[in-house]
Amino acid sequence: MNVTLKSTTALGLALSLWSAPAWAGMEEAIEFLDNEIAGVTTLSREEQEAEMQWFVDAAQPFAGMDINVVSETITTHEYESQVLAPAFTAITGINVTHDLIGEGDVVERLQVQMQSGQNVYDAFVNDSDLIGTHWRYGQARNLTEWMSGEASDVTSPTLDLEDFIGTQFTTGPDGNLYQLPDQQFANLYWFRYDWFNDEKNKADFQEAYGYELGVPVNWSAYEDIAEFFTGRDLSHMGVEGDIYGNMDYGKKDPSLGWRYTDAWMSMAGMGDTGEPNGLPVDEWGIRVNENSQPVGACVERGGATNSPAAVYAVDKAIEWLQKYSPPAAAGMTFSEAGPIPAQGQIAQQMFMYTTFVPPLVASEAVMNEDGTPKWRLAPSPHGVYWEEGMKVGYQDVGSWTILDSTPTDRAKAAWLYAQFVTSKTVDVKKSDVGLTFIRDSTINSDHFSERAPRLGGLVEFYRSPARTQWSPTGTNVPDYPKLAQLWWQNIGDAMSGAKSTQEALDTLCADMEDVMSRLERAGVQGDLGPVLNEEQDAQYWLDQPGAPKPALENEDEEPQTISYDELIQSWNQ
Repeated sequence: MNVTLKSTTALGLALSLWSAPAWAGMEEAIEFLDNEIAGVTTLSREEQEAEMQWFVDAAQPFAGMDINVVSETITTHEYESQVLAPAFTAITGINVTHDLIGEGDVVERLQVQMQSGQNVYDAFVNDSDLIGTHWRYGQARNLTEWMSGEASDVTSPTLDLEDFIGTQFTTGPDGNLYQLPDQQFANLYWFRYDWFNDEKNKADFQEAYGYELGVPVNWSAYEDIAEFFTGRDLSHMGVEGDIYGNMDYGKKDPSLGWRYTDAWMSMAGMGDTGEPNGLPVDEWGIRVNENSQPVGACVERGGATNSPAAVYAVDKAIEWLQKYSPPAAAGMTFSEAGPIPAQGQIAQQMFMYTTFVPPLVASEAVMNEDGTPKWRLAPSPHGVYWEEGMKVGYQDVGSWTILDSTPTDRAKAAWLYAQFVTSKTVDVKKSDVGLTFIRDSTINSDHFSERAPRLGGLVEFYRSPARTQWSPTGTNVPDYPKLAQLWWQNIGDAMSGAKSTQEALDTLCADMEDVMSRLERAGVQGDLGPVLNEEQDAQYWLDQPGAPKPALENEDEEPQTISYDELIQSWNQ
């Protein structure tokens, strides 16, 4: 018998109607709602209990099963692994082990399972950057078809896909959903609002550079501000120690690849206009034809990975890392560098992944006594090759992906867990911990209206229409695991000085085309796979409209800044 419990008091009346496993599950669910969720949700108590009751009922055929899922190690996933996974196990009887490993390792495990056909994990939280891979290879379960067919019995009636803000990034060109968003964060410009508004700093900057200190609109202004603050004496503000005008990372590590593929080249202006990704040339420099088939990455085939704009993008990152960043930054990875601004010695960061907002909020060095931040978030400035209509930043959409090689019963159990950790009952509390929003209802909740003044513009950004201009890697990339590893290996040579930037990017695009050529010959992606253009003289393509773009005679544009308050207003327009 299927009974929906209306309230805590209904438990006693319904006790006799439930088998022991179901009763035990709801008992644990009530405890979970009381002690962990504690009203931090968009649902009424009645709705919370009804949603939990559905999980109890749907999970009964899988009680006692052991499943394994994996994600990268960020605050949101730590909360899932340490809090939500044990709660799910207690409520449903499904024993879930949620492993936390590096993002590069997640991609590697996924690749192993795709190539071997052996079930390594029952579900992966992998970035929607792999949407082109999943759509072309057909090895990830088509969730649109699966939810209405084989998995209809384990698909929650309260899942509410329309409430998710990132499904446009996990949907293939065929209109089908391949991944379910679990966490989402953008890369934005971060700066010390208190330092920028200090009267002495403002006057000194005006005198030195001839314009107002403010949020940089372009890279020229960012560079001036980085130079101004690096080594600056801020003792008049009570700040001691070495000050730096930029923060970044440069270790030859898989995360160095994300530093560039996560829209850095697009922010510089390398690719074409278009949302969510440039067309026909995207932020990886890959060109596609009218059938969405990749046709090249090097300029000689119409790509832009080794174009003048790409060289400019990498050169600027290296220059700022060397001149304006802490000396240790060059040897840091993504996870090591992310918390550094929270220590209080960094003036600004061009490329702040908002997944690192939790350590900022927890740091006395960058928070006021009243709980408001000394920092703010704003749109990242753009490079000299950038033009209106181009992508302005990256948004990570870590998403649940279930491969076809996972046995059906294990896949169903894992799908239940994926829905549990993204459910409306759980989502506000999970977002409260990790600040990686996936649901519109959560972003617009009263809870986050109350928290907004203490989050430095994060809530305002996610409530604005501008959030759609920050997007993940798109479908131009035919095989993310194979191609992504080429970026950190080759750009690492430029970062270390082993090669010039041009040499490193020439090798990178040639390596990418080698992979795409092998895919073309193998025919493993059918009519969706690469069909490389014949090589032509580079000048032929540089003379064509759009990307690849010829080198500008002067890459130092006039610096431009804007006040933070004006920027916030622009987000809401």
